[in-house]
Amino acid sequence: MSDDLFANPAATTGTYDASSIEVLEGLEPVRRRPGMYIGGTDDRALHHLAAEVLDNAMDEAVAGHANRIEVELGENNTLTISDNGRGIPVDEHPKFPGKSTLEVILTTLHSGGKFSGKAYATSGGLHGVGVSVVNALSDLTRVEVARNKELFAQEFSKGNPTGPIRKLGPTPNRRGTTVTFHPDPEIFGDRQFSAKRLFKLARSKAYLYAGVEIRWKCVSSLVADDVPAEAVFQFPGGLADHLAEQVGGRECVTTQPFTGRQDFPEDQGRVEWAIAWPLWSDGAFSWYCNTVPTPDGGTHEQGLRAALTKGIRAFGELVGQKKAKDISADDVMTGSEVMLSVFIRDPQFQSQTKDRLTSPEAARLVENAVRDHFDHFLADNMERGRALLAAVVDRMDERLKRKAEREIKRKTATNAKKVRLPGKLTDCTGEGDGETELFIVEGDSAGGSAKQARDRKTQAILPIRGKILNVASASADKIRANQEIADLALALGCGTRKDCNADSLRYDRIVIMTDADVDGAHIATLLMTFFFQEMPDIVRRGHLFLAQPPLYRLTAGKESAYARDDAHRAELEATVFKGRKVEVGRFKGLGEMNPQQLRETTMNPASRSLIRITLPPEHEQRHAIKELVDQLMGRNPEHRFNFIQNHAGDLDRELIDA
Repeated sequence: MSDDLFANPAATTGTYDASSIEVLEGLEPVRRRPGMYIGGTDDRALHHLAAEVLDNAMDEAVAGHANRIEVELGENNTLTISDNGRGIPVDEHPKFPGKSTLEVILTTLHSGGKFSGKAYATSGGLHGVGVSVVNALSDLTRVEVARNKELFAQEFSKGNPTGPIRKLGPTPNRRGTTVTFHPDPEIFGDRQFSAKRLFKLARSKAYLYAGVEIRWKCVSSLVADDVPAEAVFQFPGGLADHLAEQVGGRECVTTQPFTGRQDFPEDQGRVEWAIAWPLWSDGAFSWYCNTVPTPDGGTHEQGLRAALTKGIRAFGELVGQKKAKDISADDVMTGSEVMLSVFIRDPQFQSQTKDRLTSPEAARLVENAVRDHFDHFLADNMERGRALLAAVVDRMDERLKRKAEREIKRKTATNAKKVRLPGKLTDCTGEGDGETELFIVEGDSAGGSAKQARDRKTQAILPIRGKILNVASASADKIRANQEIADLALALGCGTRKDCNADSLRYDRIVIMTDADVDGAHIATLLMTFFFQEMPDIVRRGHLFLAQPPLYRLTAGKESAYARDDAHRAELEATVFKGRKVEVGRFKGLGEMNPQQLRETTMNPASRSLIRITLPPEHEQRHAIKELVDQLMGRNPEHRFNFIQNHAGDLDRELIDA
C-alpha cells in the first residue's frame, strides 16, 4: 500500500461519517439480504417461501384447531394456502396503535404467537419471521381471515400494506386464514414454482400429522405427467404409511418394519418413527421437527441412533452374540430407510432455514422414547430380532475388516524404508474405537491448533499452504509436479484417477477444515475440485466432508455461543440472547481459536457439524456436475465470465460492496 495514502487523507474516495451509517427498518433487511432468512434466491429458496406458509397452517392443525389445509398453485406463479383454523387475529395490536394484529404479523420481524407457548405448544415456526419474510419477498400478498363469522382482507406489496384491513362481510360457514402470494421477480428472477415439488411437499406434510387432510389443486396448464390437477391427502397411519409407499415391494431383513409413536413425559411433545432395512438399499433418511424437514438431522437423529445401537447391543448380549459389544450406530443405520418426526417445545435450529435441529433435550427424549419400543420389537419375535442382529453383525464385520486393512496399510506406509508419509502429516494411532479422520487444514497456524485439539487415536492433521493448485485448469504434468497435491495423495494412500482405489483409503473420513471466510471457501472449493477430478470414487462413497467452524463468538454475561455466519449470528442474537447486550468476537481464522474452542466447535464428533460431499447416483446428474465444475474451474475464463454475467442479479448489492 502506498505511503501517500496515509500522508494525504484526501487521497481516499468518499467520506465516512454519521451519514454513512444506514439503518434498515421494517422488512428492508429481508429484501437486501434474503440469504440470511431463506438461504439465497435459488429454486430451493423460492420453495422455502411455500414451506413457511404451509408450516403456519400445519401449526394450527397440530395444535388441534384445524383439520383441513388447501394448497393451490395458480396461474402466473401465484400460490394460495388456506386452513380452517382460528384465523390470524385482526383486532388492534396493543403495542402498535392504529395497526391490526394481522398487519403487525405480516410487516414486522419476530412477531407471532409462538414465543410464549400459550398459543402453540409445539410449532415449526419459532422466530416470528416466516410469513413476514414471505411478504417481504413477494410483490403481491393477499391475506383473508375468517374469524368470528366475519371475513377480513388486507393486501401487501414488497412488505408494505397497500391499504388498510377491510371487513368484507359475514361468513357464517367459513373460518381460518388464506394466504395468496406472488414471489417478487426482482428477487427471484424468472424462477417458477414447481408443481411436482409442491405436490410432494403437501403430501409429505399429510404423512407427518395423521389428523390433517390436505387438498391439492393445480391449474391445468401446470399439470405434469406425475402430478394430478387435484388430490386429497390423508394418511391415518402417518409415517408408517409413508415408509410402506417408499419401500414398496422390496424385500427387507425383517418382514415387519419398526414403527411407533410415543408421547414425551410431562407434555413435552411426542416422537413418531418408521424404519425398514431393505436387503439392497443405499439408505434414505428423513428427519422432521414440528413437521419441518431437517435434512442435516441433528439431536433428534442422535437420540434415535443411540436408541437403536444400545438396543441391538443389548439384544445381542441376550442371545449370546459376543460380537454385539462392537456394534456401532453406522452398522445399524447403513442401508436402512428411516423416517423420524418429533414435536417439541421451543426447538432450536442451526439456522433460519432449519436444516439441523440443535435442541440438546431432543436427543435424550427420543432415545428414552424409542429404546423401550425397540427392545420389545426385537424380543417379542426372536426370529425377527435374530435376523436383524445377523444383518447388523455382517455390516460390522465388513467395517472392521476394512478398518484392519487400512491399519495394515498405515503401518506399512509408516515403517517402509522406501515409502515415507508427508513430513507435515501428524498421523493418528488408529487405536481408538471411533473411525479415523484426516483433517486437511489451512496453514501451519491452524494446523498447530488442530494438533492440540484432536483426538490422537482417531484424528490426523495435514496442514496445506494456502490455495492449492486448481487441478481443473492444470495440465497432468503440472499436477504431478505439485508438492501439496503429492503430499495429499501420499497421505491418503489410495491413488488418483484410473489408479484410485477407495478400498485403499487410509482414513474413514476426509474433513476439509478451512477458515469461515471467503478465502477459506475458495480453498475448500479447490480441494473439492481436486477430489472430484482426481479421486471421484472417494466422493461417491461418502468419505469427503466439510467442517463447519464458527466465524463469531457471542457472549452475554457468562453465557456464550458460536455462530457460523452472519445469518446464524442474527438468529442467535434474536433467540438465545434476545434483549441482552451481546459482545461479538470475530475469528479471523482457525489459528485464532484456542485448541479448546476448536475442539468444542469443529472437531469433537459429539458437538460438531459436518457437511457430507457426495455425488448423485444418476449418470445424467453427475454429468451436469462435471459440466458445472468445468465451467467454473476450467481453463476457459470466458465460461466463468458468462456464468457471472448470467447470475450477477442473484448477488446481494450490499455483499458486493462489502
